[in-house]
Amino acid sequence: NGAIGMTFEQGGISAGLGVKTEDGSILTLVDRAQHHYTTGISTIEVSSANASKLVTEFKKYFDDTRNAVGSDYKTYVLTSEDANKLQAVADLLTANGIEFGTTASTAFKGYNYFTGNTESFVSEGYQLAVSAYQPKGKMVKVLFEPKSYLSDSATYDITAWSIPYAYGIKSYAVKEKLDVGSYKTPPGVSDVASSYGLLIPYKSLNAVKVLAELLQQNVQVRYNEQPFSYAGKSYSAGTLIVLKGNNVADWSSITNAACKKYNVQPVDIESGFVEKGADFGSPSIRFIHKPRVAMLAGSQSYSESAGEMWSFFDQTLHYPITQFVTDNVRSINLENTDVLIIPNGYYSLLDDKSFTQKLQDFVKRGGKLIALENAASQIADDDFGFKVKNKDDDDTGKAKKDDYADLKTYAGRERDYLPSTIPGAIFKVDIDSTHPLAFGYPGYYYTLKQDGVIYQFLKNGWNVGVMKKSAYISGFVGSKLKPQLSDGLLFGAQDYGQGQVVVLADDVIFRLFWENGKMMLSNAVFLVGQ
Repeated sequence: NGAIGMTFEQGGISAGLGVKTEDGSILTLVDRAQHHYTTGISTIEVSSANASKLVTEFKKYFDDTRNAVGSDYKTYVLTSEDANKLQAVADLLTANGIEFGTTASTAFKGYNYFTGNTESFVSEGYQLAVSAYQPKGKMVKVLFEPKSYLSDSATYDITAWSIPYAYGIKSYAVKEKLDVGSYKTPPGVSDVASSYGLLIPYKSLNAVKVLAELLQQNVQVRYNEQPFSYAGKSYSAGTLIVLKGNNVADWSSITNAACKKYNVQPVDIESGFVEKGADFGSPSIRFIHKPRVAMLAGSQSYSESAGEMWSFFDQTLHYPITQFVTDNVRSINLENTDVLIIPNGYYSLLDDKSFTQKLQDFVKRGGKLIALENAASQIADDDFGFKVKNKDDDDTGKAKKDDYADLKTYAGRERDYLPSTIPGAIFKVDIDSTHPLAFGYPGYYYTLKQDGVIYQFLKNGWNVGVMKKSAYISGFVGSKLKPQLSDGLLFGAQDYGQGQVVVLADDVIFRLFWENGKMMLSNAVFLVGQ
């Protein structure tokens, strides 16, 4: 954005009025406030002394970005069959003052993010285009660059965040300047009437929001496990089905209102018989029970992980979620819970045999346990059917050890650690789109991986998301760790008694900007095990 980035900070943020430092002195709250004041005034003084140069460089920065100086790609074109996915990107761009629209041109080639090849553009229905020739052109480059380029791999935060992967939208990076006109807003949703039922396409998070609202208003909703065709149109697995029979009296008006609210066009049906696939009275049509959802929170949950989970239910889905505080194990009563989510954290209570037994009993009698990241690793030690894959699990032959390989210098200790780290990189995951956990997805998913944990393939469960060889897409991955991240499970579901355990090895809603994973978490809550 043309600014000079710098950070001033001082230790003692949680020290209250004072803290004793290593040299024996006392650093007070007043000291810290004065130090920040001094650095702030110093910054203003230096800026004032160099005002002319700062203004000149600031103007040059935007002059260059308006002409796409330094941008290898001049236009980015996103396409999707679901307008709501593009609208989510449009909202992000609008919030950041980035210009966008649509392009009338279709006869162009570009780098296809999903295949990694330069290909001719193929529209999926709707389109959004972003030109690098604009005042925010540098930020456009940062948000859309297919591969992250790092001047130094010693970083403490994620190293890949490209919008096409984060939002799961087919996109092309084009090296030529395309004319980008005004953004064409898709047509609105219209009410439909039926004496039998309505179908709700399940293609984006908006459909999940519709489902969450219908369940809270006690509307009975079903979904199909297999694709089907009705009235000459094909519907994917996971399509939501709302039928008049045995439903609330105002089922149709509630459904139409929810669909209009979240911009999902319902389709009217007049029969339970389909042209191809399972009829609506078959066992392949599953009833969605209204789940009572709870999560663990408190000192043993990582605050950012528990916070994003709570926010997702409260602010995005608008669906109630109960929080169980981990500090008091005895207060956690699962009798009135159907789904228990364990966000990322380190849970000493998972080392408590009585609590582990409580979890196992909860699942065996029909409950659903959803564990993410480190929480998933912890329950893998508790006989739930999941096992972490160790790096030596499938070594058929080990290279001869270099006797001097472990000799390291003290000064290089931080960089010696880098080959085994992964601060945040993007990998392609092969998805079993026939499983309810993956409904709404194609045969792949792009995950933001922040650790080296993968799981052994399940012998009696469902290997929904697996990493195969050459899964790496973008971001920094240590040279020692990278070869280990293959041939393992990332997302899976395991029957356990009458219930299910769902493991999500990665944070699928990372900081609530990893848009493409929100539907998978929702599937785990609402669809798996129904």
